[in-house]
Amino acid sequence: QVHLVESGGGSVQAGGSLRLSCEASGYTYSSFCMGWFRQAPGKEREGVASVDRDGTPRYADSVKGRFTVSKDNAKNTLYLQMNSLKPEDTAMYYCAAESAGCTLVAGQPSSSYMEHWGQGTLVTVSS
Repeated sequence: QVHLVESGGGSVQAGGSLRLSCEASGYTYSSFCMGWFRQAPGKEREGVASVDRDGTPRYADSVKGRFTVSKDNAKNTLYLQMNSLKPEDTAMYYCAAESAGCTLVAGQPSSSYMEHWGQGTLVTVSS
């Protein structure tokens, strides 16, 4: 059974940094597409960043240059380093996984194809 557990969320001021972690278990981690999604109150869930099974990273335009996604296959852990945080980054952040690689919609993994989800970790950025 696939299990994803996020950690690392918190409250920071604008311009600050946070690092999110997603520990995975129950499957061959390195063969999956892994992604970070977020959902702010009253808004739809959106993709933030992902790492495909071949290691290809992808980012939403809104976070390019500020966020870095990485994974450690030995630790079965996905990371999201978030720098220069803005109030508009405030959201619940979710880790997700899709077997057999990322299914892309408009060049980005889609939440519709993600098969497994964590419980989320809250990020709050104050101005």
